[in-house]
Amino acid sequence: MSRFFSILMAALFVLGCSDSKKVETVKKTRFSEELSELKEYFQIPGLSVLVGKGDQILYEDYMGMADIAQEIPMDSVTTLPMASLTKIFSAIVLMQLVNEGKLSLSEPVGNYSDNATVGDSIKIAHALSHTSQGIPGQHFYYNNSRFMLLGDVMDSASGKDFKTNMYERIITPLKLKNTYLLQDSLQLVTEKRKVAQPYFLGGEPQGGYMTKESNPGFIDYGYSTAAGISSTVRDLFKLSRALDKNILISEASKNTMFNPFRLGLPYGLGAFTQEFGGEKLVWGYGQYDCYSSLFLKVPKRDLTFIIAANNNLMSDPARLIAGDVTYSLFALSFLKNFVLDLEEEPLFEDQGTLKALEDRLTEKGKREFIRKKLMAQSLAATFMSRYDEHESELSKQILNRFFIHFPDYQSYGDLVLLRNLYMLKFMDHMRGKEEFTDFDNQFEEVGELLLEADKDNPYANFYMANFFQIKEVPDKSLKYYKNIVEAKNFSPWWYTQEAEQWIEAHVTKD
Repeated sequence: MSRFFSILMAALFVLGCSDSKKVETVKKTRFSEELSELKEYFQIPGLSVLVGKGDQILYEDYMGMADIAQEIPMDSVTTLPMASLTKIFSAIVLMQLVNEGKLSLSEPVGNYSDNATVGDSIKIAHALSHTSQGIPGQHFYYNNSRFMLLGDVMDSASGKDFKTNMYERIITPLKLKNTYLLQDSLQLVTEKRKVAQPYFLGGEPQGGYMTKESNPGFIDYGYSTAAGISSTVRDLFKLSRALDKNILISEASKNTMFNPFRLGLPYGLGAFTQEFGGEKLVWGYGQYDCYSSLFLKVPKRDLTFIIAANNNLMSDPARLIAGDVTYSLFALSFLKNFVLDLEEEPLFEDQGTLKALEDRLTEKGKREFIRKKLMAQSLAATFMSRYDEHESELSKQILNRFFIHFPDYQSYGDLVLLRNLYMLKFMDHMRGKEEFTDFDNQFEEVGELLLEADKDNPYANFYMANFFQIKEVPDKSLKYYKNIVEAKNFSPWWYTQEAEQWIEAHVTKD
């Protein structure tokens, strides 16, 4: 009896393993299909992708071209500029210096920098967490110029320059052979670096729409604590494992980096952090004009997802700068296939699936995922409407269903929703179409709620000002533009310049 039972259990184990492998194969196949679909949709020339669990690589692929003209495919040693993923490297070094007693996060940045615009109220932790603008420590405003001041902090505290710190503390110890700080084009030749060529999407406008074709772009040379690292997905996976094993920094330092700087904020120190589907997500993204990247960890599952592209459409449509990775269709594909067990849920909605949406919303564990997915697809369609008028109509159709099934937009409305509604209105306005007003009530309500919570928010003020500019209500536009210009302790950026220019053009001087 005992022997029979043992044989039976062994047989069931083998069957269980076989079924498990089949499920994993289905997930990987679905993921691969969705990546191909996304690559085609966003016209991305080349993608590098890796999914790891523990030390094991579950999925790795190199899709498309590193160089279209020369017909050179992407591969494991093709490097890509990773832009703001550099911030994770910089935060690691700064946390090392804290552990060594060479600096304190509560010290003013001004103790280490000669920048005259930074007062004593702005601490190192504020610059690291993007909370240095407005009232320091209160609100998250992504800001590269303030983050770059941390280079002075690093240099002064360590007695070595940024480049030396990066190589001695991270790149060399981890043997990241295809990771480097990119200074100029000569470096690529002398170091014999293989780099994916840069591209941007869009040719000369025709009939109000840009042509949907890839054109040669440019590489952003130079580096700082905010950007400048070039790497591969394999090297970034090595970095991820070093973090998991506390090789570079302690568990306590890692927790400080990977938890919100302040409750309710989407950023820790050098990395974004959020909850979704009962899982903690830690992530960073990179975006240049012609490159994009994403580094996403699910600590409880010991999972890492890394992807990089040689145009910027892997990041830009999702507005990752606002701090929510679940607006990325790439991230959602990874999450649904490897984390949430929703591999059968379609990534893209069409007329047929939208009609059946109500039934799917009642299925366990799907409602919040579907809400984020609908917004992610609407964002993508709105972005792609600059190339195809049908995408604008698709975005509007999705949003109509979205507000029907999720009418409590006052509770979840955010900057990304506000911008999406504004952009649909703006694109029609630019093309001389009749004013699109379907979502005006939602736009105004969400905008006012956001500004009630944070009156100085430059993005919310900018979208509101432009909304009323389209509606030809200049007094209201002036109100919101003034909020941008008069806000205290903000570094000038593109929205400041546009607000100042509008005020100068429209306000009569005495």
